[in-house]
Parts: sequence; structure tokens; C-alpha cells
Amino acid sequence: KIFIKGELMATHNYNYDVIVIGAGPGGYVAAIRAAQLGLKTAIVERETLGGVCLNWGCIPTKALIHNAGVVEMLHNIADYGVSFDNLKVDFGAAVKRSRDIVGRQTKGVAFLMKKNKIDVIEGHATFVDPHTLQIGKSEYVPKAEEKKVTAANFIVATGARARSLPGVEIDGKSVIQYRDALVLDQLPKKMIVVGSGAIGSEFAYVYNAYGVEVTLIEMLDQVLPLEDAETAAEVEKAFKKAGINVLTSTRTDKVEVETGGIKVTVTNVKSNSSTTLNADKVLMAIGVRPNTENV
Repeated sequence: KIFIKGELMATHNYNYDVIVIGAGPGGYVAAIRAAQLGLKTAIVERETLGGVCLNWGCIPTKALIHNAGVVEMLHNIADYGVSFDNLKVDFGAAVKRSRDIVGRQTKGVAFLMKKNKIDVIEGHATFVDPHTLQIGKSEYVPKAEEKKVTAANFIVATGARARSLPGVEIDGKSVIQYRDALVLDQLPKKMIVVGSGAIGSEFAYVYNAYGVEVTLIEMLDQVLPLEDAETAAEVEKAFKKAGINVLTSTRTDKVEVETGGIKVTVTNVKSNSSTTLNADKVLMAIGVRPNTENV
């Protein structure tokens, strides 16, 4: 249903016509459009404007992928008739460039909120009743002002976070998720990536380009299982040519963190044969789960 301001404010004296919970691409774009339509709008964010896509997903990942592409080209620069000695690559510098890009984009979203007269409320939002939110502290905003705000309508755009295999804890050190993979200060020698969707495939490419020995595990019968088979086949061919160990039709049974490394037990679902792999880090990239609890 499309409301006009008069309908929203006719019978109740709320603080806002609409409050958006979550300032990712779903949330902040909706808030801008609501404000453009004349609605008094606020947006609540418990971490950083821009959400996962801007801060921990699409934008920083693509920045690292561009860096990896440059490194890959330099390794093959002789094909262009150019040669040099002592090539050195600095992954830390690539991470810094990625985070700097994120910082500029976040400021851009803040500017759009101000330009469109949208109130930004920092903290975690919990519904008290159908028209009232309790704003409280969050892990990322420990000094958030605790207060209640009301609105005629709400848009819930709380996004999602990485999920793991049952019984496998993402500790941010040995077993990591995409957030951790974006800011590693030291490259591991060996990395196992569990899941070959967009996230897993992107990081497999990036870390391989920087010299990490990467094994990419996928339970289904092709990498990028949601994409066309022809596309997936080309990507798998390119990965193998680059030296990535691709294991499709392979189930991850167990991840054991031990002194000095990680042991991963996998089973080929077609032959039912099991094997043990070793790595310094395991990146979990098997999908996401919604941030809907405690709302």
C-alpha cells in the first residue's frame, strides 16, 4: 500500500512517518525514497551506514579483486613483452586501499542522509509495540543513547551475516568468515575455502593471486552452483589453471582446530571416499543467515 503523509499522520502523533531499521543498501535507499515522497523519516543502524555490502561485502571485495587482477597481470607481464626482477606484493597495502575506499563510500551515505533530512539513530532497535522502538546499545555502538521512538510505519532491512557448519565455530582466527578475510594482516600459507558461491569463489581468486595455496570445496557438482553450468565450467577451468585445488561434489564433514593448523575431513559424495586436508585457515562461505533475532 502506498501512503501519503496526511494518511499517516491523521490519527496519531508519532515521532516519524516511517522508521527504517538497517542502513544497508535495502534500508538507506528506502529511507531516501521515503524522504523524497515527503515522509518524515529516520533510519536506525547498530553498526555502520552502508551495511554489509558497502563495509564488508561488495565494495571492499571488488577492491581486493582489482588488486589481485593487477598482481596476476604482473606475474604474467612477460606475455606483454615486459620483464623486471624482484617483484614484491604487499597484501596489507591492498587491504588498506580497500578500507580507504569503504571509508569514502560510508561518508557518501552519511551525506545522503543529511541531504534528504533523514535522522540517523545509532543503536540496536527492538520493537516494544507495533509503533514503538526501544533503541539500545550494541556491540558496535556501546555508547548509543537509550531511548524510545515511534513511527506510523516501519521498514525492516536488518540484513544477514555469515553462517557456519553445525558444530563449527567461526572464531575469527583459525576459522574465519568474509569479514575476517577482508582484513587479514598476514597471508596464510594454506587456506581451505568451504563453499564456492560468489563469496567463496571471490576470496579463492584473491588469495590464490597473492600466493596462498587454496583449496576450494563445494558440496554440489559445480563451482558457483547458482550460476549457469557453462559459466561455472569456465570459472572452474580458470581456477584450476591458476593452481586452485577445486573439489566439487565434496562434503565437509569435520573441521578440527589443532596446534599449528587445522584439519578438515571431507567426503566425495559420489565415491563416498573420505580424505583429510590440512590448512592454516579455513574460510566459511556456505551462505548467510538473517539478522532478525532480538528485533
